[in-house]
Amino acid sequence: MKSTLSMFNIPNLFTATNFMCGITAIILSVSGRIDLAPFAIYLGAILDFFDGFLARKLNQQGELGKQMDSLADVVTFGVAPGVMMMVLLSYLSLNNVRFDSEMTLNGILAVSFETWLDSLLNLHPRSFIPFIGLIIPFFSIFRLAKFNIDTRQSDSFIGLNTPANTIFFTSFPLLLFIYQDDFFIGNTFINTIISPMILIPLIILMSILLVSEIPFFSFKFKHFKWKGNELRYLFLITCGILIPTLLVWSIPIIILLYIILSIVENLFIKKASI
Repeated sequence: MKSTLSMFNIPNLFTATNFMCGITAIILSVSGRIDLAPFAIYLGAILDFFDGFLARKLNQQGELGKQMDSLADVVTFGVAPGVMMMVLLSYLSLNNVRFDSEMTLNGILAVSFETWLDSLLNLHPRSFIPFIGLIIPFFSIFRLAKFNIDTRQSDSFIGLNTPANTIFFTSFPLLLFIYQDDFFIGNTFINTIISPMILIPLIILMSILLVSEIPFFSFKFKHFKWKGNELRYLFLITCGILIPTLLVWSIPIIILLYIILSIVENLFIKKASI
């Protein structure tokens, strides 16, 4: 009885709730609510951060929690963003489909996803485009499995971490809803950003970064002094400026900044200190 109750400790409950957030994001996505799905993922990311923190603070670290964490992350930071991109690409790849003029964007997305599923029966070449979204969970499962057995990743990451990759892609559904009027009237900039021409290369590139050998700095502070944490503090200060000024636009910019700073640190800063 005691061992059964020990499974349901606070860190594991946080991890299980993260898992449920991923499932919620998937359900919201296929229902056409990809405007709400990102927020389920954000909650999952917060829970993912605190489960490890609480496990260390409460001295409740164990193999069960480690396995649960990976399983939850596969769903929240692998399958959920992949399905979200599938729904978005199913809408963007449709041609000559008429929608009721009174339908909301959520309704259009739900109908377009159903229309895409029907189009698969005819095996039309364009009907396979949305499957590109599943590249994200395909590479994510390799990334997470690698993280579990790679002893080099105790203080930093080797390859882009899955939460950062997922948060990057949550920005596109949010931008679509914020700028939907501009999107529908054919604003060149918005229609270029939210298009298969941009999304597909980004999905491929970011997925490759997941399993790359590029080191990325983590936010595990051994101490809170400036020396030794310069890059972390610089990044956090920049985030504090970008988020209130650029709002949703800050999301992809922050992730791209994280990638650039990690590469700069390893190419120049670490080499200079050798």
